[in-house]
Amino acid sequence: MSVTERKQRERAERERLIVATARDLAERQGWDAVTTRRLAERIEYSQPVLYSHFRGKREIIGAVALQGATEMAAEIRAATEAAGDPRARVTALARAYLDFAARNPAVYDALFQLDGGLAYAREDTPAPLKDAFAALLETLGEVAGDGVDKGLFTEVFWSSLHGLATLTRTGRLLPELAEARVELLVDRLAVL
Repeated sequence: MSVTERKQRERAERERLIVATARDLAERQGWDAVTTRRLAERIEYSQPVLYSHFRGKREIIGAVALQGATEMAAEIRAATEAAGDPRARVTALARAYLDFAARNPAVYDALFQLDGGLAYAREDTPAPLKDAFAALLETLGEVAGDGVDKGLFTEVFWSSLHGLATLTRTGRLLPELAEARVELLVDRLAVL
């Protein structure tokens, strides 16, 4: 292994450590607790080393969001592939999405609430974000209905899931009705 390859590997490992530490800290204490000073202390590198990887907290949030998008897409695909008919796939997609949001609130915030400097719904949207949307579209496109734009249908269904995730997390919806909400969403929006 050349010196250059070793340095690249070490740099990539430091970057993974920064992102993992930021994510862990945000999940435990919220994004307000994630500061460059605190991260530098936790990873045992100086702040200038941290800044050599990320220009600041905004870019770190963006890195966590990209990692989260990849994980969410994988979880949605795994859930839908394990389901049978279209209704079961859409229901599995909804549950996987809502479960991901509930288990990873800081990551979910990085994806959809905080400014991570990422472009959404544009040509320059990063590949992990496009893939997360594609994971939704793969299943939801099946149930959009004749003459309905599949992308637009996916956006509306996704918006409904986002609303459910957000309102549930903030305690504005009764938790005992979570499954009934999923069933109603699938029954009303999906053409089966």
